[in-house]
Amino acid sequence: MSSRSVVREILTCPEQALQYETLFTVGNGYAGVRGMFEEQESHPYFDSTRIHGLFNSIEGDLSPDLAPAPHWLGLSLEFDGHRFTLDSGRVLGYERWLDPATATLTRRVLWESPAGDVVRLEFERFASSADQHVLALRVTVTVLKGAPDVRVRGGIETRVTLPSGFNHWKPWETGSLAPDNVWAYSETTQSGYGLAMSAALVSDLNATPIVEANSPHPLVELSASLETGQQFRVAKLVTVYTSRDSADPLAEAQNALDRARRAGYDALYEAHLAHWSRRWEESDVVLEGDEFLELALRFSMYHVLIAAPQHDDDVSIGAKTLSGAGYRGHVFWDTELFMVPPLTLTQPQLSRNLLMYRYHRLAGARAKARENGYEGAMFPWESADTGSEVTPKWSNPDAEGKRIRIWTGELEQHVTSDIAYAIMQYWRWTGDEAFMRDYGAEIVLDGARFWASRVEWNDKAGRYEINHVIGPDEYHEDVNNNAFTNRMARWHLETAQQVWAWLRDRHPAKAQELAASLSLDDKAFDHWQTVIDRLYIPFDEERQVYIQFDNFFDLTPVDVLAFEPRVASLQSVFGHEPTQKLRIIKQADVVMLIALLGEQLGDKAALRRNWDMYYPMCDHGSSLSPGAHAWVAARLGLVDLARDLFEHAASIDLRDNKGNARDGIHGAACGGLWQAMAFGFAGLHLTENGPALDPHLPPGWKRLRFSIRYQGERYTFTIEGGDVRIDRA
Repeated sequence: MSSRSVVREILTCPEQALQYETLFTVGNGYAGVRGMFEEQESHPYFDSTRIHGLFNSIEGDLSPDLAPAPHWLGLSLEFDGHRFTLDSGRVLGYERWLDPATATLTRRVLWESPAGDVVRLEFERFASSADQHVLALRVTVTVLKGAPDVRVRGGIETRVTLPSGFNHWKPWETGSLAPDNVWAYSETTQSGYGLAMSAALVSDLNATPIVEANSPHPLVELSASLETGQQFRVAKLVTVYTSRDSADPLAEAQNALDRARRAGYDALYEAHLAHWSRRWEESDVVLEGDEFLELALRFSMYHVLIAAPQHDDDVSIGAKTLSGAGYRGHVFWDTELFMVPPLTLTQPQLSRNLLMYRYHRLAGARAKARENGYEGAMFPWESADTGSEVTPKWSNPDAEGKRIRIWTGELEQHVTSDIAYAIMQYWRWTGDEAFMRDYGAEIVLDGARFWASRVEWNDKAGRYEINHVIGPDEYHEDVNNNAFTNRMARWHLETAQQVWAWLRDRHPAKAQELAASLSLDDKAFDHWQTVIDRLYIPFDEERQVYIQFDNFFDLTPVDVLAFEPRVASLQSVFGHEPTQKLRIIKQADVVMLIALLGEQLGDKAALRRNWDMYYPMCDHGSSLSPGAHAWVAARLGLVDLARDLFEHAASIDLRDNKGNARDGIHGAACGGLWQAMAFGFAGLHLTENGPALDPHLPPGWKRLRFSIRYQGERYTFTIEGGDVRIDRA
């Protein structure tokens, strides 16, 4: 276990506890389990575990939440009546680490009880990659001094709430089917999802289990007398099923627990390691020359992988993954433009699952388009389980009781093109023709229908426009002709034409089917071409740069770079409404357009002019921004600046430089870091002959090594000094 390979924690102050709960999340694409201590008896929420897809609404609330599952981690250890906690007795030694290579969280504590007994406790925890319904932890206890009586208690805590205080579950049913296990079952109050959890304590202690089954916290208890030098182990095996998995989740959970108990902790862990190692091998990154950035790349890819559903194409990754309550578990453009691309290139089957989530929600996107008077598919800015728009219309009250109107659900519409972009990227890199024929083409074509109906004709100017939108820069609301939105809409229509030509040529029966269902005819395609030819893309002829939106350069300029160093956003400095009148950009907007379309927008000199104009104005008020800027800066040859921005992106969670890591992992920042590495510093791009590199590594980076998949074949790239080696398998 090298220092480069793990995320370590020293004994932290209480203010850092919630951050480390987030950082130390374990998961398997089905469940995410925050890094809470096993012995914690009090916690603000006991909100440790999330399962994909279990959204629920509370009457009177503005938006659904991803409901928290029961807290299963609890494991109480008492020595001669003194309960082990970090704030009792004396902590003589402590270390905790997350190993991305094994997807395992480990903690070691040397503890002296108030009675003078000294024990070494070694905790280990994983969410099985081999069987997504299995969660497990184990503690190994060694008595170094004294001969204490020990009592171990562990079960299922059902009294979980979110930071909002909402309870999303009907009263829990609890019980036991054997002397060493307990179970709990309930359904969400509004959506009716059922969840069953079963848990068993398995130990090599010579102890008879005692079960307390009929309470909100059913548990199993073990007791024994110990001697100096004695060692014992207690494993807690937990299984989870929902009504999304089975018509009888309780029976499934109990049967799975029986299988897990027969297999035993060691066999379960070995199966997990074998399965995870195969996944990890495809996604690991080696960066020699900067240990922190190498660690950050591995940490980031780990968190994307443990959030991506392995066996379910009807769920997606929320902005905060499965690691926290932030953004209520909702899915944004963060998934398609930031988290899907590294999966497309390393774990394409996972990327396909995430894109299928959007296909399954076409009905919701079409309903949103109709409700707004448009045609085609208009995807929601925030999505949950139904495909309807779930963006709240108002913020929570601030300290003075004031609420801010949230317009993104109505005006931030570029998400439809973002999804199409991810689909096209997936198709080009994987060559998955069946996906494109059966699913992807329909999403791209129906999204194009939306844009063709969304544009507005300006008779006086003789052009199409897109008014009343929010671009990626969310500091400026209800603007006209956002360059990112308009240019991506044009790209979408152009791409849809290419998809249609391919479909008609290669799969005429499918083309005929979609022509009938989507009203695709010569009149529609003629209109698409007219929009492509006459859609306004705001451009300043004097400055020779894109205009972020109409009248952007009339805003009051601000020396953004003078407000350093800082953690707070400039919107929090100037205020929500005043910021809309200032030339401050929340995150990559025109720069994001450069990242996606590159030299389709102009030559390198043109791209540099746009960078020079917009980079100094950017606040990086969103975690999405530093990685995108690092990507573009590296491609423009601004290597030192790109490296600084890359470290900023790498520090968002690991160093909590946004101050909100407690709310969950910044999933888009994780995916963006990988893209900055691959597309930026390594210069990965597709040519007619397949993948190629154009590296721009910062000084001090001795060797960069990573793997991708291109149309079923694995490519491993090694950049060392001025040499590039490509190995194919």
